[in-house]
Amino acid sequence: MTPQRGRDRARPAPSGTAPAILVSGCTGFIGSRLAARLSRMGYAVRGLTRQRVDGRDNISYVRADALDLSSLTAAMEGIDVAYYLIHSMEGSKSEWQNFAQREKAQAENFLKAARAAKVKRIIYLGGLFGEDTSLSPHMKSRRDAGRILASGEIPVTELRASLIIGARGGSFAMLRYLVERLRVMVCPSWVGSCAQPIAVDDVVAYLVGCLKKKETEGRIFEIGGPDKMTYEQLMRAYSAYLNRRLFILRVPLLTTRISSLWVDLITPVKASLARPLIDSLVHDTVVTDASITKIIPLNLKTTIEAIDAAVREADSDDAPKRRQERTGLGLNQRVMMLALFALGAFGTSYYWLDDRPGVYDAPWLLGSAAWYAAVLFAAVMVHNKTRLGYMAAGVLSWVTLSFWLFDNIHVALDASFISAEPGAAMTIRNFAGVAVAAVAVVASHNLFHKIRDYQRGGAPA
Repeated sequence: MTPQRGRDRARPAPSGTAPAILVSGCTGFIGSRLAARLSRMGYAVRGLTRQRVDGRDNISYVRADALDLSSLTAAMEGIDVAYYLIHSMEGSKSEWQNFAQREKAQAENFLKAARAAKVKRIIYLGGLFGEDTSLSPHMKSRRDAGRILASGEIPVTELRASLIIGARGGSFAMLRYLVERLRVMVCPSWVGSCAQPIAVDDVVAYLVGCLKKKETEGRIFEIGGPDKMTYEQLMRAYSAYLNRRLFILRVPLLTTRISSLWVDLITPVKASLARPLIDSLVHDTVVTDASITKIIPLNLKTTIEAIDAAVREADSDDAPKRRQERTGLGLNQRVMMLALFALGAFGTSYYWLDDRPGVYDAPWLLGSAAWYAAVLFAAVMVHNKTRLGYMAAGVLSWVTLSFWLFDNIHVALDASFISAEPGAAMTIRNFAGVAVAAVAVVASHNLFHKIRDYQRGGAPA
């Protein structure tokens, strides 16, 4: 059969009585694409969202919360087929710790609302896992959601997907920023787990195919791309795509919690989302039953093709528009780099302007070496636009500001705590350095909080 990709563009409404379709999570990574694809095929789509969204392109949006049964039931009135694309992985630390309970409640409410509205089918996208493995909390929750939805009399089609690659996806953003920013990586043992990365467009094609193929009702299918590879091989594949060399050193003692915090500081993916994503990578996620390929044959994208499509989309003008600000990321980025360079230059004055012999003592020299190493590390990480870099620059700037103020304490107290009282030239230099450090503090604070808005979904900053 010929590939399905590209055949649904500007198509008239399906013949016969087309089913009324509800897409939950319709503003998310998968849901937004699915709703758009179904709309282009001529279906009337109802999008379920907690936000206020104006209807467009054959898609009407209804506000409802899966944790609020009454609003969910009202949203499903007149629906024939409901797509369940809801997850609760992001949020604060306390919310993340309770995500399994929220996902359970959401699935139970979804089933109750579907029963009340006499929905004929539910199509659910979950995660791929091996039945003989000890599941992570995230994957266990995904499995349990599928079981809850299938516990009623409504036929449920469940797709279990391996790692999904696409712009706006957490997995792609995590992959892209780690590889683009770090030439040398110290990685935990989970990078040796095997997966079958699948392009987001192919996932959407399977979701649409299930709607059109009645024989998929009441069944569970595993979906993955044509390539089997470890996460380390995936990172190397992306590095090769960029024509870069990547050095990886595995350290088995790094936990998923530590890994998620590291990802939080290097990439725009929050720790609350990185943690379940990494948890799902601990075990192999490879297809053991490829029966869906006979029912819905697709020309699946290779991993490199999926990466290329994701990069092009994330870099395109169609990527989510960034909010305009008077002091945007670009200006703060330039100020931050200039401030770090100025701090380094001011620091050298201790050895050409200062006449105090104490600056040549071993403790002072060791402290200076550590300070310059911190300046260099912060500059490299800031250049790579990482939150870790902005945090390091902020801490460094605060410490430097405080140190130079204490070095000038004699101005107010007629005493010196750090070393001998500096001369007039060094006193003036200290105050000038304090001003530069203060600018660096403000810039680092702005950048630390702005960067995620600019890099959402894998888009370049």
